[in-house]
Amino acid sequence: MIPRIGESVRPDIPYRRRPGAYAILVRDARVLLTHQMEPVPEFQLPGGGLDPGEQVLPALHREILEETGWRAGRLQRLGAFRRFTYMPDYALWAEKLCHVYLGRPTLRLGPPIEDGHSAVWVSFENAIDLVGNDGDRMFLRRVLLR
Repeated sequence: MIPRIGESVRPDIPYRRRPGAYAILVRDARVLLTHQMEPVPEFQLPGGGLDPGEQVLPALHREILEETGWRAGRLQRLGAFRRFTYMPDYALWAEKLCHVYLGRPTLRLGPPIEDGHSAVWVSFENAIDLVGNDGDRMFLRRVLLR
């Protein structure tokens, strides 16, 4: 069973399932995060939703490149969590099914491709404090305690 992390499900809201993949990318005891400026400024694990027909790992590689400008390797699945939330950039309530991977950044190709994103290197402790949701924090703690 995949745990629900964060807000409770509201019975009055029709949620749309939104599968996604996210990465904890580690190098030299630091974590690569993405900072998204809009619609709400937020630090996040690189990643995002799967496009229709897209598989998890190709989607994750695409999202990492778009949001950080990096390629990643040695991706290993850590687990998954669900969160029920409003997504203002899509104007919808979503049941996010978040698959989380651990990996290494391998090659920086340039700045992030996606508008409003910047790549930020932070310590594990700072990453845990900065990320915007409890599911990301849970997986960062698991990796830190390994």
